[in-house]
Amino acid sequence: MTAVTDQGRDDGRPEREGAGEARGDDGRRWDDGLIARRAAEAAQESVEADAAPAAQDDPEPQVEAYGLPGSPLRPRLDALRELVGLSRARLDGSTLAEAGRVLDEASARQRLSSRHTVVAVAGATGSGKSTLFNALAGVQISDTGLRRPTTSAPIACSWTDGAAGLLDRLAIPGRLRRRPVQGGTATDEALQGLVLVDLPDHDSAATGHREQVDRVLALVDAVIWVVDPEKYADAALHERYLRPLAGHAEITFVVLNQIDRLSGEAADLILDDLRRLIDEDGMAVGEHGEPGATVMSLSALTGAGVGDLREVLGRFVQDRTAAARRLSADVDAAAARLRPVYVAEGRPGLGERAREEFTDRLAEAVGAAAAGQAAEREWRRNAGRACGTPWLRLWRWYESSRQLGGLDLMAQALAPPEEELTARQRVEQAVRKLADDAVDGLPTPWAQAVREAAVNGAEGLPEALDELARSAQAGGRGRGGKGDAGTAPTGAGGRASGERSGGPGTSAGQAKRGPGSVGRAVTPVAGVPGGRGSRPPRPAWWPAAVLAQASMTLLQLFGGLWLLGQIVGVLEPGLLTPALLMLAGVVGGPLVEWACAAAARGPARRYGQEAERRLREVAAGCGRARVLDPVAAELARYREVRERYVAVTEFSTTGG
Repeated sequence: MTAVTDQGRDDGRPEREGAGEARGDDGRRWDDGLIARRAAEAAQESVEADAAPAAQDDPEPQVEAYGLPGSPLRPRLDALRELVGLSRARLDGSTLAEAGRVLDEASARQRLSSRHTVVAVAGATGSGKSTLFNALAGVQISDTGLRRPTTSAPIACSWTDGAAGLLDRLAIPGRLRRRPVQGGTATDEALQGLVLVDLPDHDSAATGHREQVDRVLALVDAVIWVVDPEKYADAALHERYLRPLAGHAEITFVVLNQIDRLSGEAADLILDDLRRLIDEDGMAVGEHGEPGATVMSLSALTGAGVGDLREVLGRFVQDRTAAARRLSADVDAAAARLRPVYVAEGRPGLGERAREEFTDRLAEAVGAAAAGQAAEREWRRNAGRACGTPWLRLWRWYESSRQLGGLDLMAQALAPPEEELTARQRVEQAVRKLADDAVDGLPTPWAQAVREAAVNGAEGLPEALDELARSAQAGGRGRGGKGDAGTAPTGAGGRASGERSGGPGTSAGQAKRGPGSVGRAVTPVAGVPGGRGSRPPRPAWWPAAVLAQASMTLLQLFGGLWLLGQIVGVLEPGLLTPALLMLAGVVGGPLVEWACAAAARGPARRYGQEAERRLREVAAGCGRARVLDPVAAELARYREVRERYVAVTEFSTTGG
């Protein structure tokens, strides 16, 4: 029988009958391309509706099978599109290439007919796929024979009109588009909407043939794999196609052809072994009504089992869900490939403990604890100067000036470089530890993004900490005034206001302070309670203590002068009274100093704690703005794309 062609009628326009229409001897229309086009042009423009062939297109708008209300595919595609958009700045193009291809193909398929199902017939050399293709079409369309390869280009057979867009998408030229012979049976009616494509051999020696097979298989809605008893276990089929497409089981048919060459028992054994191999490939086999690949046996040459395949295809085509199943399986495959870059092994993020450790490390780098201790000592020292005995204060001043002298200046000149390096190292260590805690279990691309955010934020962090510490002191001194012993210092006795503005009041050492000067442990940072140039506030009881100490000193002087007057004979003799007065002054002075020192412990401790707290807040605020917030933003971005990824995978309908 001669093949029925339809080179010019796949444009979706209704075919017309008329005086110029050619028919065969049996009364059926026949169509050889050029003659058919000329006959259609000469036909009358208006015809009766019942005279139009059953295969013409419905002019109503087409609806995508995967875009129906309630379909889970549309939200999955939307989520995948958002996922790709959010990830472009963090993942390379090759990682997102497959997901982008799936989105492009979904968009292209959505614009085409949903009433057609494109099924490819694929197989190895000599498997008989072209013979099966012809048997399903009922006419000799694809060449068969002993010459290999017989099929060199995809050939399409469409049961109805309106599939031109689908075939254009497959790049099948008009000369290779055919129409089947239909007998008007129930099976033929069920196949309305089927577009069957015969592919070249997937194991062909011609590289171009294999490339065409791979290209078309990525675009069709379903595939029929034709195997023969000799090559059904071929590794090229299972490793290159069935195993990678295991998630596409619901749109896969595996047909064991040429059973006419086997006995019934041998055919059953091979069919069972084929099912076993498919199951080992990870592709579910649809049995007992369960979803999965359809596996059956037939003989395309004798026609045995071909009718069963036509019935199965008829139900499959009329279901009109093949395109949606194919795209859903593609989304599953793309999501599976993206899983390593989106799914974390643990629970990455920044917990309270990691944040506190980071703040502690920055506080250590900025010297908060040392500044607090220095502030406490300074408070006590001021209390000693105000409330101590003048003789003991004079002795302490003499000892400190004699022992320290120029050594103190030399130590201050030599210490900063080493301390500066230590402070910078501590900051780097704090940032590195924070990044390690944040990326624990995070996929590699997102872990790299978090580390980059942390490292970029750490640039200039030591300098920023030092500047903010100075600003904190400047602000504290600007609010100067008296305060009680338990409050933060307000800068009594600070430097000139020109220091705050960088004017003439700024000292040379302050102006020359370079990067990394933050965190000097042995010297309090300027600008905090107890820092250089600042004096602790004096509590309300200090004047009374000073008055008591002055009274003790006056008693000592009065008693001493009284005794001296008696010795030189100016005053009348009487040693007891002046001696008692002098003894009271000598003993009372240290007692007053000891009492003041005991009373100063609590306020001094609170003063030092306030100094440490203020520096900690400065360090924490700077670290949060420069490091913590950028790292948290990257983690929030990852959580967002992770949610999109979950949305892509949770509505899977193919078990992928």
